[in-house]
Amino acid sequence: MTRILLQYLLPLVLPTVLFFLYSWIFGGKTGDQSAPSQMQRAPWFWLILAGFVLMAAGLIVTALTGGGIAGSEYIPPRFEDGRVVPAEIR
Repeated sequence: MTRILLQYLLPLVLPTVLFFLYSWIFGGKTGDQSAPSQMQRAPWFWLILAGFVLMAAGLIVTALTGGGIAGSEYIPPRFEDGRVVPAEIR
């Protein structure tokens, strides 16, 4: 579950959260109710695009840096003596 949050959800949501946080901190407080809300004025296309770029970059880095040495053998999880032995790469 943590991997899903870090690899998929966080990069997708991070640009939008940072944008609204920046707008909230540095944005002017106007009392004009006719002005479009921050939600309507947000650059949604660029926020979503930035999220997908961050997600793709994270997945590429994980693919290139994760895993074992070339030629190593993956051993799946298994039962031994009534206990689950986790997967390993030898």
